[in-house]
Amino acid sequence: MKIAVIGLGKIGLPLAAQFADAGHDVIGVDVHEPTVATINEGRAPFPGEAHLEDYLARLVPAGRLTATTSYADAIPQVDVVVVVVPLFVDRDGQPDFGWMDGSTRDIAANLTRDTLVIYETTLPVGTTRTRWKPALEAGSGMTEGTEFHVVFSPERVLTGRVFEDLRKYPKLVGALSPEGAAAAVAFYQQVLTFDERPDLARGNGVWDLGSAEAAEMAKLAETTYRDVNIGLANQFAVFAEQVGVDVHEVIAASNSQPYSHLHQPGISVGGHCIPVYPRLYLSGDPGATVVRAAREANAAMPAHAVSRLGDRLGALTGKRVAVLGAAYRGGVKETAFSGVFDVVKSLEEHGAVVAVHDPMYTDDELAGLGFTPYHLGEPTEAAIIQTDHAAYSDVTQADLPGVQLVLNGRPALALSLPAELVVTIGRASHG
Repeated sequence: MKIAVIGLGKIGLPLAAQFADAGHDVIGVDVHEPTVATINEGRAPFPGEAHLEDYLARLVPAGRLTATTSYADAIPQVDVVVVVVPLFVDRDGQPDFGWMDGSTRDIAANLTRDTLVIYETTLPVGTTRTRWKPALEAGSGMTEGTEFHVVFSPERVLTGRVFEDLRKYPKLVGALSPEGAAAAVAFYQQVLTFDERPDLARGNGVWDLGSAEAAEMAKLAETTYRDVNIGLANQFAVFAEQVGVDVHEVIAASNSQPYSHLHQPGISVGGHCIPVYPRLYLSGDPGATVVRAAREANAAMPAHAVSRLGDRLGALTGKRVAVLGAAYRGGVKETAFSGVFDVVKSLEEHGAVVAVHDPMYTDDELAGLGFTPYHLGEPTEAAIIQTDHAAYSDVTQADLPGVQLVLNGRPALALSLPAELVVTIGRASHG
């Protein structure tokens, strides 16, 4: 097959490499010229994705994978188009389809008969049928279901381990017609391989959910579940602090029986997925009070962490505070919806003098994000661990000269600091 992948970011590029490695000819399309140039040199344009460099170094010189900025060069020659263009939400939590609308118009203008178009970007329920189908029909002059097919198949992978996750989880497919579903199932069966999953009654592989709406909702449901679960854990953590209980012992005890699956609390919920997809769900189901309450609970955690710091230290006005971690998740160089922004904002509102450290970012990159860079070994009166980078497990008191208190916002991270210096989310502190 000839396959086009639209959007060569942290999900799209590994997908393109996976398809090419399965023996197909893949052309990737991205609007960012430096990204395209780097890929065509056989190099990854971003760090941290396991095995991606090896794939590109092998597939690009072999001619199996190329990249371009031109839809006209890519779309007319392919059998399948896979769209992984970002969808954003605005300040009010409503979906912003700007990039995806533009990409869909460019696809439609170059679409040829019998092409299978698959959207993998997470969408509000109903988007494939009510937005992408009419847009592609209008732009191409063809009829979906007879002259081309549109399918939704959500990506279900985590950056840093995309190739592993592609094997691990069933590939969900939802089409607008039986013929489109059959084409999508056949496509993914050719480009993916799956691990054995005896725990799945249906077996691992490609699952046709019967409609685009079912597949759209499945992705939103699995991610919104995580946000709601974390929100519950965070509310438990705040209450546990008030009543002198260690919520982490409570969670371990609760999860010792098979009907409890409580997640872990923490200072923030970041990334492209968990903070965003509940908002996409709410855009279609505004009456989902549980989802809304969880989103609000999680969004309140950075300010709660700063309040705990102030409760122990007193007024933060003029105090130097180091925030350790700009990334939203340990080991990933990405700040999308990272809690660092709200943590820094809250600290500054309390009058603190704030600097930010992250081992994955240069001083110039941190400054570009609007932060004053902090370096381990510089004097500070307090610190907040915002990101669970593994390196922070080794931070000692000597790395934070003058530190009086460290707020550990990532309780799963084991620290080398004296216990009397540390206040942890979900654990009561005294004195």
